[in-house]
Amino acid sequence: MKNSQENPAFDGVNENSKNHQLESFREEPQDQYMTTDQGVRVNHTDDSLKAGSRGPTIMEDFHFRERMTHLDHESIPERVVHARGSGAHGYFQPYESFAKYTKAKFLSNPAVKTPVFVRFSTVVGSRGSADTVRDVRGFATKFYTEDGNYDLVGNNIPVFFIQDSIKFPDLVHAIKPQPDNEMPQASAAHDTFWDFASLMPETMHMLLWVLSDRALPRSFRMMEGFGVHTFRFINEEGKAHFVKFHWRPTLGAHSLVFDEAQKLAGKDPDYLRRDLYEAIDMGDYPEFELCVQLVPEEDEFKFDFDLLDATKLIPEELVPLKPIGKMVLNRNPDNFFAETEQVAFHPGNVVPGIDVTNDPLLQGRLFSYVDTQLNRFNSSNFTELPINRPVAPVHNHNGAGFMRQTINKGKVNYFPNSLGNGYPKMAPEKEGGYVHYAEKVEGHKIRARSESFKDHYTQATLFWNSLTEVEKKHIVQAAHFELGKVETKAIRERMLGHFNIISPELAQRVAEGIGVDVPKHVEQESTGNFVADEAAKKIKSGKSVHTAASVSMEKNKKDAVKTRKVAILLEDGFNYQEVMHVKKALKEAGAQSKIVSKLLGKRKAATGEEIETDKSHITTGSIMFDALYIPGGAQSIAALQKEGDALHFVLEAFKHCKPIGATSEGITFLKATSIPDLNLASETSEKIVSAKGIVTASPLAGLEEFMQEFLTAIGKHRHWDREEKVMIPA
Repeated sequence: MKNSQENPAFDGVNENSKNHQLESFREEPQDQYMTTDQGVRVNHTDDSLKAGSRGPTIMEDFHFRERMTHLDHESIPERVVHARGSGAHGYFQPYESFAKYTKAKFLSNPAVKTPVFVRFSTVVGSRGSADTVRDVRGFATKFYTEDGNYDLVGNNIPVFFIQDSIKFPDLVHAIKPQPDNEMPQASAAHDTFWDFASLMPETMHMLLWVLSDRALPRSFRMMEGFGVHTFRFINEEGKAHFVKFHWRPTLGAHSLVFDEAQKLAGKDPDYLRRDLYEAIDMGDYPEFELCVQLVPEEDEFKFDFDLLDATKLIPEELVPLKPIGKMVLNRNPDNFFAETEQVAFHPGNVVPGIDVTNDPLLQGRLFSYVDTQLNRFNSSNFTELPINRPVAPVHNHNGAGFMRQTINKGKVNYFPNSLGNGYPKMAPEKEGGYVHYAEKVEGHKIRARSESFKDHYTQATLFWNSLTEVEKKHIVQAAHFELGKVETKAIRERMLGHFNIISPELAQRVAEGIGVDVPKHVEQESTGNFVADEAAKKIKSGKSVHTAASVSMEKNKKDAVKTRKVAILLEDGFNYQEVMHVKKALKEAGAQSKIVSKLLGKRKAATGEEIETDKSHITTGSIMFDALYIPGGAQSIAALQKEGDALHFVLEAFKHCKPIGATSEGITFLKATSIPDLNLASETSEKIVSAKGIVTASPLAGLEEFMQEFLTAIGKHRHWDREEKVMIPA
């Protein structure tokens, strides 16, 4: 080995010399032109190269491909985005034949159950981040159809941040942890994300959804899914309809509150993953109804927004949902890595009867998903992994490469051929051969965005105006947190300018919590093509709506008790009859109950019977339950009153607006919490009192009647009229 004397370039390994060696590789931000990796100066980086402003992305766009390839290969081995996921097997079954609209066979025979694998995920965080962070959730479904695999790759929010996929690297870089310190993890609450968002007005609609309770799902089982993009259905006659896909959970859509979500990240970072696994394990199979919105091809331009714009939705008030089938998830994976981690989705995996459109965000994903899978698996043979293999037979001339599992026999690996009698041959359309929809495409090669994409505020205003006051309040609180973490005042001011265009009310309420004033005059910083257009705010008669109740979770809430988790708080000396009656009634209603005490082990009732503790205070908390019940028993209540954890359990459940039930001496414990203005049953009255989700009954009242009221309260999920009790110490 040469020493430093023999090699003048080497001057010893120490901190100073190491820094000196690295210095030539450092690059400080300065006044520079953007270039490609080949040093070619970039003239425009906000739009991919298209055939006409509404045409498809052209693959000769070397700048777009370079940017996407870099992003797709930046993370090894986990996914760049959607790294943390949970999966489940199941089946999909149509309600009736949908052959009138599509020749997709799995949608045409109600007797056929198509196998599926679904992966739910967070987007921003790494594999080790928490489940309950404020984030978009992925909702990707692989249908193993007789015509090959079909992937419906969507999210739990119907719109997206950007319109053109060439901006995806910028979005991901901005929202990921900052590059200088790798913080914060799994959070958008930092300067770089909001700097980007404040300079990109097209993000405004999506931002309100992310600030809403939609970004804090109570469970994957209680979360809607959306295909986001506009696709095409094509029937046997060649007639096309534009289609938007929706997944609707049969349990309804429900959320956590932000305080709960933050605490769960520490108490149980696997909360949503565990909930899904345990529900399937117990036979409470998650069910989702697949619905579609159909727009005839001739009506493509009937709306005041562009169907190809992924930052827009079609209000259900204009195009109602049509239910077409149900998906049931009934089996957990046997091996997380082999199935959930190795499953590979691609929005371009379509079957005859379904095709893509010229949505510029979708067009880029058609390239990116395959490219990123090549990086993750280091092979093009990832489709041969068991979780990715289609049930339909596979015959082609793809061969060799890492992980090749198929053993192809014979001399022929090309087409056309005569030595193999021409096999595998081409399939005619009538035999299921895939034929792309014959859409006429023409236009100049140009980096531009269609004029029909330039309204960035109308649907954001629509969303805000459609929410209940509780939902608006939660958006404002989320903005206070997110923008309150932004250190650069100019960024907070820019965001208020956008909020002011969306709604002056929204801007004023957000301004009160982030230390800046609403600007009197909004100054828009151009990002190449987009400037605020006040005229775009005007709703065109017959083409749009002022409000859309369909976007509000609260206005569409389903009252349901099934699969809800109820904590029963007790210690030795509890009332055995009350506990067993409540547990039986909850089970019959489809809910789950868990005994929570100070310590694990057996608890003895006042009458001598014993019951096993399911959870101790140190291993659980009210945040892991949907409701709380406190049974009677003088000795049990006396012990609970001396436990700070038990007191905190009740106060926290109250603060989070959860149903609380108490019987006999359990009412005494509620009184001891010092929660103001409680309306409780009298210990000498036969009357059951139910007020703001607090249900109480004295020993003289009937347990049957108590349970009817308590189940009604549980079914409502949250009792938001308690939120104003701000003095609760929890």
